[in-house]
Amino acid sequence: MGDLIEEWATQVAEAELSSTLPRRWAHTQGVANRAVEVSQVLGQDAGLLLAAATLHDVGYAPRLAATGFHPLDGARFLRDDHGADERLVRLVANHSFALLEAEERGLREELSGEFPLLEEPLLVDALVYCDMTTTPDGGRTTAEERVAEILGRYGDDSVVGRFIRRAAPEIFAAVGRVEATLAAQPR
Repeated sequence: MGDLIEEWATQVAEAELSSTLPRRWAHTQGVANRAVEVSQVLGQDAGLLLAAATLHDVGYAPRLAATGFHPLDGARFLRDDHGADERLVRLVANHSFALLEAEERGLREELSGEFPLLEEPLLVDALVYCDMTTTPDGGRTTAEERVAEILGRYGDDSVVGRFIRRAAPEIFAAVGRVEATLAAQPR
């Protein structure tokens, strides 16, 4: 994997998001920028992280929203319409602790049955880091500010609000692990 998957991911995400959901596209570009920043700790998986970062929210595209749960809709689109790499599809399906939100939506068995979690902790954490340190407009933020922003946007009692409160400790831990890994890199 390398430049080709990254170019393909950008073309797909831009085609699905840029005109229909420009703010989501801005967030996606910011998440991809974070992926470039952390790529040095991933070695041969740097391109896979960048592709996953670029495609993580493609399931929000209105024409793809079959279940209304973007990780599942996006992963199915990538698998069924594009025959995408299995690891990429599983990263998109499970990004940022999506299994906890799937549970809130009654979709846990569906998500975990079709797209099992990847047993690659650094890669999974890196995608969480990229997503949860990027604002909806693509800027840089802290995980704490991002969780607060999501709660403010959706409300405490919404499905997303309940999910993000449950996921917050896991999000903060994943971001902390990536930050520690980055800090340990020689400069």
